[in-house]
Amino acid sequence: MRRLFGCGVLAICTLMVGVAPCLAGPPFLTDDPEPVELRHNEFYVFGTLDHADGASAIIGPAIEYNRGVAPNTQFHLVLPYAWNVPNHGATASGIGDVELGIKYRFLNVDNGGLQIGAFPMAELATGSARRDLGNGHTWYRLPLWIQKSMGAWTFDGGGGFIINPAPDMYDASFGGALAQYTFNRRWTLGLELFRQNALAADQPGYTLLNAGGYLNFSKNFSLLFSAGGSVAGAQHTVAYLGLYWTWSSAR
Repeated sequence: MRRLFGCGVLAICTLMVGVAPCLAGPPFLTDDPEPVELRHNEFYVFGTLDHADGASAIIGPAIEYNRGVAPNTQFHLVLPYAWNVPNHGATASGIGDVELGIKYRFLNVDNGGLQIGAFPMAELATGSARRDLGNGHTWYRLPLWIQKSMGAWTFDGGGGFIINPAPDMYDASFGGALAQYTFNRRWTLGLELFRQNALAADQPGYTLLNAGGYLNFSKNFSLLFSAGGSVAGAQHTVAYLGLYWTWSSAR
């Protein structure tokens, strides 16, 4: 809990420093409170890497779909293909745990200047736990996210809790802070500090420093990328690479 509070203090201090809002969430672990606009859509094709203790957990190809289903409310879906590449032994692959969520923004001051929202998610037990492609039980993330925009800068922060009823897994807290700078219509770059507390006895906590951003080919199509590693706790190397489309639907 002290570590989570530390992340929360860092996020709040960053936000108080106070552009146009830019994406959080992919390609970062820290998310934002801003939902997709009503009757607008987002679609990602992406892959992720988490390398620790000589083994790699890979997601990809995977798709993410988000839609604004009501004012200040977004539906969220991720369909992953997972890979377990152990230090020794055979690689396993197959469908991973499907992710469902609803993002709801309950505070929006000065047309996006300050936003606060919740983004609860359920990770459905669709992947094989026996092959280390899934958790084995449905589990939940319950975060609260804050965003402050000022000029070309956008700051996101917050955190929450994981509730995991699977055998030998822990309920755990997490938190992060993200600063992004928009250089022009094509380039946005960001730096993130993210803390994940221990998920199990064999999955100790760690703090990551990530860098990444967006290359916008057009108003509706972008390349997303990030990479980073641990600065404290268990040693992890992480990366994200994806393509992003957005469009509006007719009434």
